[in-house]
Amino acid sequence: MCAPTHFAVNDSINPWMDGQSGRASSSRARSQWTALREILGRHATIETIDAVAGQPDMPFTANAGLLHRGRFVPSRFRHAERRGVEAHFAEWFERRGVEICRLPGRIMFEGAGDALFDEASDLLWMGHGQRSELAAAAGLARLLDIDTVPLRLVDPRFPHLDACFCPLPRGVLLWYPPAFDEDSRGLVESRIHSSLRIAVDEAGALAFACNAINLGSAVVLHRASGKLKRQLDDAGFTVIETPLNEFHKAGGSAKCLTLRVE
Repeated sequence: MCAPTHFAVNDSINPWMDGQSGRASSSRARSQWTALREILGRHATIETIDAVAGQPDMPFTANAGLLHRGRFVPSRFRHAERRGVEAHFAEWFERRGVEICRLPGRIMFEGAGDALFDEASDLLWMGHGQRSELAAAAGLARLLDIDTVPLRLVDPRFPHLDACFCPLPRGVLLWYPPAFDEDSRGLVESRIHSSLRIAVDEAGALAFACNAINLGSAVVLHRASGKLKRQLDDAGFTVIETPLNEFHKAGGSAKCLTLRVE
């Protein structure tokens, strides 16, 4: 995780940021981030990277890259506003002895925001079409020796896969189907049985219900409807809500603020 020391909304690189310039509260962001860290700390060990001045989106560590079995693939951000953090994240992993493996050329890839492992297999779901490029799926397959399934994102309100797609243990999936094109929805439905798919409605998706963190049986998120809580409870999960609306002004929530490092 990265503390929101320099968090702000100064630009507009997604629809959530439109009209929000200068309106983010640093104190409220810090309070919400601290509460999230305390919740996660009850379930996992938390490591942090120092915030860097001039990098207001650095708290969204999910986009730093993808770690898999001791190899880290750094991100290459589509927007120049975010590229300043690339070297900082790569150096953080390199200092810890992690092998750095880079995608060839200038393939756009925005890390674990667009690359999510299926909890029931070694399959990698790979979002593309908004930030990451389709070529990143094949590149990751070669670098990490894994199978990838590309999913095309078509709604600009969900620029990353983790904003609308959350694989959970035992093959359960929390997702917002309209964020994907028809072919991608078909790929998901062909691989995950209907009994394991929990579809979030638009209101839930816009409350970042899919941008959740899974730790064992706990699902940590900003807010879930009563219906979604019941569905997750029936699937064996406990919902933990914590306000993160200050980060919504920049287009991120719980999952965006974390990166698994093991």
